[in-house]
Amino acid sequence: MQHPTQHRIVVLGAGYAGAVAAGRLARRLRPQDAAITLVNAEPHFVERVRMHQLATGQELRARPLDEMFAKTGVEVRIAQVTGVDTDRRTVSVTDPDGTGELAYDTLVYALGSAWNPQDVPGAAEHAHEIAGRPGALRLRERLAGLAAGRTVVVVGGGLTGLEAATEIAEARPDLDVTLTARGELGDWLSPKGRRHLRKVFHTLGITARENAAVTAVAADHVVTTDGTSVPADVTVWTTGFAVHPLARATTLEVTDTGRIVVDATMRSVSHPDVYAVGDAALAAGPGGKPLRMSCASGVPTAWQAADAVAARLTGAKLPKVTPRYFNQCISLGRSQGLIQYVTADDRAVGAALTGRLAARYKELVCKSAAWGVANPTLGVPTRRRPVAPRTPEPAPTV
Repeated sequence: MQHPTQHRIVVLGAGYAGAVAAGRLARRLRPQDAAITLVNAEPHFVERVRMHQLATGQELRARPLDEMFAKTGVEVRIAQVTGVDTDRRTVSVTDPDGTGELAYDTLVYALGSAWNPQDVPGAAEHAHEIAGRPGALRLRERLAGLAAGRTVVVVGGGLTGLEAATEIAEARPDLDVTLTARGELGDWLSPKGRRHLRKVFHTLGITARENAAVTAVAADHVVTTDGTSVPADVTVWTTGFAVHPLARATTLEVTDTGRIVVDATMRSVSHPDVYAVGDAALAAGPGGKPLRMSCASGVPTAWQAADAVAARLTGAKLPKVTPRYFNQCISLGRSQGLIQYVTADDRAVGAALTGRLAARYKELVCKSAAWGVANPTLGVPTRRRPVAPRTPEPAPTV
C-alpha cells in the first residue's frame, strides 16, 4: 500500500526499456520513499528480439512479470493504458475489473512501438507482422499450415527482415523464400558483412529482390515499384515501426511521427515530470544523431532515465553518459550470424564477426538482455538513497 509521503513513479510498458527502467529505479530508491508501479497490457515479458524464432515454431521461455518483480518493491499492474493526462498527472487504465486511474509524481513512458504498414495498399489486410507476440503466433500458425513449395515474401531489408527471412528459410527449406529490399541487400554493412550475408542467402536458397520497394500487397502476391508481381502465399511485413499513438493525444511535445522529444536525461522537454525511453522517445546519440528504434537503444535510455529520476529525487549527480552503439547483432538462422561493428553513431566499420561464432555471440546478447530484465534488482547500482525534500525546478531546456 502506498504511503502518502511516497513519491509515486508510474512506468508505462514492460518491454526491454520499461522493465529495465523499473528495476533500476527499485535499485536506486528506498521503497519507503518511492512507490513504483509498472503497467503492462500482457502478464508476461516478451523477448521481442526473438519473435522470428517464435514465428517459426520455436518455444520461448515464459517470463511472468509478477514473478520477475516479486519482492523488488515494484508493483505490477496488468492493464491496458488508454490515456495520459499530463496536466492532472494521471494515467487511465482498463483491466478485467473495469477502468481506473493511476496518479503519478513522475511518469516513465515506455509504451514502445508496433509494426508500420506505411499506408501501403493491402499491407494491413494481407501481410503478417512479427513486431509482437500476437502477430508472431498468427504467422506461426500460417507457416505451419503451408505446404511444401509455397512462397513466402519478406518485405524489408533491415535487421528484422534479414532475421525473419533466414529463420524461415532455415526452418522450412521446403518453402520458396524471397526478400524484397528498397535498396541493395545489406547496403549499410561493411564489405565483409555484405559478402557473408549474400553467402548465407545463397546457402539457404533465399531470393533477394533488390531496389524493389513494395507498393501493394494482395492475398497471393506483392507488387514492386517497377510493376513486377511477385507470388506470395504469405507476406511478412518488416519495413519499420510506428510508435504507440497515445502520446499524440497528450500535451507532450512530440515529433510528427509521435515520438516524445526528450533532453539528454530522457526527460520530456515540455513536461519535467515525464520521461520517455525506448522507441517512444526521440533521443539524441553521439553527434546529436537520433537513436534508432531498437533494443540496443532502449536499454541505455532506460538506464539514463532511471538514473536521472533517482538523481533528481535524491540530490545526486545527474548522469552525463551519452548512449552509443558498439555493434549490430544479426542472427541468420540458428547456425549463422553477423556481428557488424559500428562507430558510436551507428555507422559500419570494416570489422565484422561472421559464422557460427557470430551466432553464439548474438545468442549470448539475447540471453544477457533477457536475464537483465528477469532479474531487475540484481547487479549495480545497489545503493539506495533517501529521497530529498522536493523543491520546485524549472522546465528543462533543449
